[in-house]
Amino acid sequence: MLHEFLSNHRNELAARCRAKVGNRPGRSATEAQLQNGIPMFLDQLIRTLRIEQSPERHLSELISGPAGGGVALSEVSVSAAQHGKDLMELGLTVDQVVHDYGDLCQSITDLAFEHDAPFAVDEFRTLNRCLDNAISDAVSEFSYQRDGLNDVMNAEHSNRQMGFFAHELRNLLGTASLAFAAAKAGNLNLAGATGSILERSLTSLDKMIANSIQDVRVTSMREASLDAFSLDTFIQEIYDAAALSAVMYGCTFRILPVEPELALRGTRDLLIAAVANLLQNAFKFTAPGTEVLLTAYAQGDRILIDVKDHCGGLAAGVEETMFLPFSQSGANRTGIGLGLTIAKQTVASNGGTLTVHSLNGVGCVFTISLPRNSMPT
Repeated sequence: MLHEFLSNHRNELAARCRAKVGNRPGRSATEAQLQNGIPMFLDQLIRTLRIEQSPERHLSELISGPAGGGVALSEVSVSAAQHGKDLMELGLTVDQVVHDYGDLCQSITDLAFEHDAPFAVDEFRTLNRCLDNAISDAVSEFSYQRDGLNDVMNAEHSNRQMGFFAHELRNLLGTASLAFAAAKAGNLNLAGATGSILERSLTSLDKMIANSIQDVRVTSMREASLDAFSLDTFIQEIYDAAALSAVMYGCTFRILPVEPELALRGTRDLLIAAVANLLQNAFKFTAPGTEVLLTAYAQGDRILIDVKDHCGGLAAGVEETMFLPFSQSGANRTGIGLGLTIAKQTVASNGGTLTVHSLNGVGCVFTISLPRNSMPT
């Protein structure tokens, strides 16, 4: 089996990948970055393949994520995102991110050929799924970090623009002052040439200031419409408010730690209500004595908020209708069937999406995706 082959040749595969990295121009890394990159992914791949050979194969998604990725937090998504961030800090390009995982794929293929090791189609499909998810998360985080650096450069550009503005403002004001002083000292008629200079300077000053005010006003209106707030505090507040409801429904409720620098920008109270609706839905349908898990984390330029329950999964066709008004598909018909509809509309109004993924035989994961922000320093 592929997981046994990879486990037996783990050190050789890691060495081959390290050699490929070392042979690429401009590619270097610390020992920690090398260990947290491809070797860690290789271990996750081996565990994924091993679980998929067991009766609980659906649990492999907790390690490497489902096909298509982007549904819920997985071990691969976390480590791949860190790998992408590390490569960005090394000053590398996005193609280097893809090359690192391509090195492993090539090394596995070469080694399997050398040992004439046959593997099942499903095993190679799992390998491709893991590589696809890892590359996607690594590239997403790399791109986000790169865009953040561009934002810093844009801020420097804005500062230069402000300097140019102040310089031009001072020049116009100086010309106007000189014209006024000359007119005053010589008791000149302002209808003459000196008066024209003064008039042109004052007109230019007025136009420059008016344009700047308009730019600030448009930007301020756009920024003021949404509030920036800490994702960590946001999740903790939701937990404090919803914990009692979980007890009433006979289930447990848990949250995972949130990176303190992450932030959202949006209508905070409405977003709290949207997440609360998802939690109430989860408490309502999760099996008695099971757990509802709330997680919030970054994936590229997005913040993902997951609500995972243990309802057993969705029946066929339910995913297509459950966000429609007054739609109720479960045996528990309390409420009027508008909670999910309101939550979806609220998230959309804040530039996000709300989706659901059914884990057959386990439960559901509702995922809110919103633009990623950072807390100001």
